[in-house]
Parts: sequence; structure tokens; C-alpha cells
Amino acid sequence: MALHLFQMLKTSDYASVISMNLFVALLCACIVIGHLLEENRWINESITALLIGLCTGVVILWISGGKSSHLLVFSEDLFFIYLLPPIIFNAGFQVKKKRFFVNFITIMMFGAIGTLISCSIISFGVIEIFKRLGIGTLELGEALAIGAIFAATDSVCTLQVLNQDETPLLYSLVFGEGVVNDATSVVLFNAIKSFDLEQPGHGIALQFFGNFLYLFIASTMLGFLGGLLSAYIIKKLYFGRHSTDREVALMMLMAYLTYILAELWFLSGILTVFFCGIVMSHYTWHNVTESSRITTKHSFATLSFVAETFLFLYVGMDALDIEKWRFVSDRPGTSVSVSSVLLALVLVGRAAFVFPLSFLMNLTKKSENDKLSFSMQVIIWWAGLMRGAVSMALAYNEFSSTSGHAQLRFNATMITSTITVVLVSTMVFGMMTKPLIRYLLPFPPPPPKRKNSTVSLDESASPSPKSITVPFLGSNHDSEVETDATDYQRPSSIRDLLTTPTHTVHRLWRRFDDAFMRPVFGGRGFVPFVPTSPTECSGQPSPEWD
Repeated sequence: MALHLFQMLKTSDYASVISMNLFVALLCACIVIGHLLEENRWINESITALLIGLCTGVVILWISGGKSSHLLVFSEDLFFIYLLPPIIFNAGFQVKKKRFFVNFITIMMFGAIGTLISCSIISFGVIEIFKRLGIGTLELGEALAIGAIFAATDSVCTLQVLNQDETPLLYSLVFGEGVVNDATSVVLFNAIKSFDLEQPGHGIALQFFGNFLYLFIASTMLGFLGGLLSAYIIKKLYFGRHSTDREVALMMLMAYLTYILAELWFLSGILTVFFCGIVMSHYTWHNVTESSRITTKHSFATLSFVAETFLFLYVGMDALDIEKWRFVSDRPGTSVSVSSVLLALVLVGRAAFVFPLSFLMNLTKKSENDKLSFSMQVIIWWAGLMRGAVSMALAYNEFSSTSGHAQLRFNATMITSTITVVLVSTMVFGMMTKPLIRYLLPFPPPPPKRKNSTVSLDESASPSPKSITVPFLGSNHDSEVETDATDYQRPSSIRDLLTTPTHTVHRLWRRFDDAFMRPVFGGRGFVPFVPTSPTECSGQPSPEWD
């Protein structure tokens, strides 16, 4: 008996090894094919991984006789604990902080208030339309959960079709809104799950809003504190004088620790790790040696890229999971109707906040260059219609049983409809975004790339105010690239203060940052002096401004 069990374990382990090898081979294929299609105006790497996943699922279904389409078993824990943190952290670490915070009010309006509006419209539409379709009467909690699920945009796929050099304002707004939207959707979903909405009281709305606000603020503060703690430790101990590996490992582990703590304390890990990435890029990254800067930059980007590819590859295979489709195979018309209704509500829900909020934000702008034109509003609306892994994970959380499969007809219908919406929105809206931008916002072609941009460390240490590590780090890390120190004039009236609030806050923050924060936590211009460090051996100080 024991020998038979051991042989079964060996067989199971061998099958797992084979599955892992095949999945890694598929990841390599996604990278190679995505590179070959990089200049294609229709296809991006997310769509490539999705198509490869679909094709692989078809092959596995054929080989297994229609029993399975998976190489690996997807779980919500795998997504939220292992795959999502590096993606969101790298988003915060790479963000152009100055541009992000200058547009912070608009981003928060779209990402937070817009998500609430979209969730409300989707929830109300689901209650009314599902009742008329004869699908059943939804409880308030279920309807709100569906609204939160489909209010979550897919920022990963969206950013792959936008170029921050060609459309910097659009990139900043869609990027910031996507991250805040994902965090708001998860916080909103968790808040809905934690409340008993079957017996609403007079103060339930106020209590719900207070809980939502608490989760939002507490998650953000935890990310700030985690980033500041890592900066302070590395600044004081300066691990790089002995080992750059310790610096890199400490940054990675501290970032992941903040995410795990947020999940342990029932906060939003997405918000926490995103703002931890912003703080680390502003303080911690400047406190490490030059070799550690290069290593961390590429390490975080690589982990994020692999996790993104993994997600889209698996979503493609999971779309053909025969066990989920078997429950709705006898009523395919219902599944198609539900998917169509949800997709239509996504379109309406996003339009309901993008255009009105853009109109309100334009009223506060004095310069025409700062206002969002109608063409830009259309692109923002269209680029945020894609739904992805966050919606999939939340749908699994709400409608799957502990075994991982929906056992009720309605639950199975909602999961298959979510898969359909994710596939259709990613394929159709994702493929059309780049041509739509070319049509609505024609701009001159970018300058040709230099064939050989690699320089030595000595050459990168020139006193130019530009990046000392641009050839190594690329052009999207504003900690080193965006170094203009434009000082905005002090507002001369209350009206000027109200019309340029972000500029005023940015100027005041820079003064506070230089006077109090950087002397304690380090950062550009406050790098600790160690005679043997690679940074100090270059003989040039770091630029002062972000």
C-alpha cells in the first residue's frame, strides 16, 4: 500500500514537472512572438499571450479528449499573493512621479469616484435587466459585487498600447487611473463582502463609506511607511559597502512584506504596494549603490513582465475550461445574453463618468493645453474598457466554490460570462486602441533610436542634469529622467490657488521634502558618503530634483 502511494506521488510529481516545463516553454514563445510583433499596430504582447493561451487550450482539450484545457490550476491565492504584487509594485516604481502627482486630482477623480459611478450603474443595470431576462432576482450584495467586478479595468493591457513619449498626458491619466481603479475595485469588493446588505439600516450607507475610506487611507499609509522604513534602514546601514545583493534583496522583501501585511490586516495590498513602490523610487533607490540601482530597475521590470505574460497566457487557457462551460451548455443563449448585457453596461458605466468628470476638470484648467479635448476623452473612455485578471480573480472569489468550480447554474453563468467579457474586451478594444489613437491624435513619428546606446559607468557620470544611468534604465523612470526644476509662481489670489492646486501642492511638497524628509530618509542629493561606493567613485553628486 505504501509502495503504491509512493509510486502515485512520483507520477504526480513527474506530471507537475512536465506541466511546468511546457508552461515555461509557452512563456518563452510569448516573449519571442511578442518581440517579433512589437511594431504591429493591432497586436500587443498581452493579446499575443492570450491568443497563445487559447491555442494551447484547444490543443490540450484535443489531447485530453475534452477533459481539460489546463497545464496548471489557477487559484485566487496564486493571483493575489504571487502574481499581482510585482506588477503593481513595478507600476509604482516606474511611474513618473511629477507627472502623476501634477495630475493627481484628475487621476483620483477617474480612479476612485469614477469607479464608484461605474459600479453603481453596472449594479443597477444588472438588477433591472437580469430580472427582465428571467435569470433571477439578485440580492443587493450580489449586484454590488458584480458591479465591483466589472468596474475593474485592465491597466496592464491598456499601458501596452499607449506610449508615454508620444502621448504623455494620456499615458499618465490612464496609467494612474488604472492602478487606482484596480485598488478601488478590490477595496470596494472587500467592503461589500464584509457588510450584511440583506438587512440595510439607516446608517448602512454612512458606515459603508467610512469603511471604504478607512481601507483606502490605511492601505496608502502602510505603503508610505514601508517605503520610508526601507529607505531609512538602507541609508543608515548602507549595505552596499559590503554587498549589493543585500540591498536588492532588502528592497524586494520589504516591498513584498508591506503587501502581505496589508492582506493580513484586511487592507488593500494593491494600494499599499503601489505607494510603497513610489516611495522606494523617491528615497530608497537613491540610497543604494549604482550597481544596485541598475539591478533593481531591471529586476522589478522583469518580474512584472513575466507575471503579466503568465496571467494572460493562463486566462487564454482558462477560457476553455470544459468544467465551467458544461453547466451552461444546455442554455447557451442565456450565457450570450448575460455577456452582452455586462459588456453593454461596462461601456455605459465608463462613459457615465469619463465625459462628465472631464468636463468638470476642464472648468478648473486655465490653459487650453491642460484641458482634455473630446478626442482625448474618447481615447480615455475606450482604453479603459478592457477587463482582465482582476475581474477574473474577483469573479472566482464571488462565484466559485471551495473546489474551484462553480456548482450552481447562475454561478457558472457568471464565471463564463466574465471570461467572455474579458476575452472580447481585450481582443476587440485592445486591438483597436492603437489605431484609434493614430486616427484621433495624429502626431509626428518618434525620432529614430540609436543603434548603440550603451556607455560606460564613467561616461554616465557626467555633470549633465539628465540621468546618470539613462542608457541602463531606459527612459521611463522619472527619478532620474524627469529632472526639470520648474518652480511655479506663488498664486496671487484665491482663484489662482483653486485653479492650480496641484502646482501649489507640488511646490510646497518639494520645500517640505528638502527641508525634512530627504535629510532623514535620503534620496537624490542626500546620498550617504562612502568613499568605496561605486556612486562616490564616479566623483559626481546626484542631481537635486525629481
